[in-house]
Amino acid sequence: MAIAYHGCPMWGNDVRMVARRIMRGVAWLVLAAAALVAAYGVAALAGTLIPANPGWDEPERGIRIYIEDNGVHTGIVLPKRAAGVTWDDLVQPGDIADPRHAVAEWLAFGWGDRNFYVNTPSWADLDPLIAIGALVGTEDTVLLVEHIGEPRRSEGVRSILLRPEEYRRLAAFIRATFDREGPAVIRGYGPHDAFYPANGSYSGVVTCNEWVGRALRTAGVRTGAWTPLAASVMFWARQ
Repeated sequence: MAIAYHGCPMWGNDVRMVARRIMRGVAWLVLAAAALVAAYGVAALAGTLIPANPGWDEPERGIRIYIEDNGVHTGIVLPKRAAGVTWDDLVQPGDIADPRHAVAEWLAFGWGDRNFYVNTPSWADLDPLIAIGALVGTEDTVLLVEHIGEPRRSEGVRSILLRPEEYRRLAAFIRATFDREGPAVIRGYGPHDAFYPANGSYSGVVTCNEWVGRALRTAGVRTGAWTPLAASVMFWARQ
């Protein structure tokens, strides 16, 4: 005679209890992540709106620099020669794939995590794991330096006039970011740029945009007290 087996009711209850616990754990993780993102957003907004150097005003005449924004990342564009500052000791024509581009009269500087920066030439190449690793924190950073012509002002490109002493402070900040004792220079995304070993630790607190903000604050320019996002930098650049 065949005996029907219907399973153990106690075992079924245990499985359901474990499943409920797992679901509760997942729900708490989702809520914690959402709360963390919200707290970061509130802090970023406060850091953006609270100005550093509030009494600064742009001079009528001075040395023009540019702030570039691609929607996520900002960088600083400087003339190769101004206020007695040159870059020949740090940036060499032989560092780029095509030295002919070194005749350009402007340099664009961007700072960030080496692994993310070097391996993400476009957003289509974005690796989420690399991005998360950068936000968690790393001490391996680089400067991307591009030889370019003078930018044209647009929604994503803003100009700022600086007094000579302000410009020299800005340039000194950028120069100090170069790690002269670091690894070799890496060729960039194209024929006109290269990656240079840099000082500084990258994280979700000290981002590429916060590096730009620190540079501007060091120069004495009015900008946000904390600028982790591109919008944080550009909010003041548009004022």
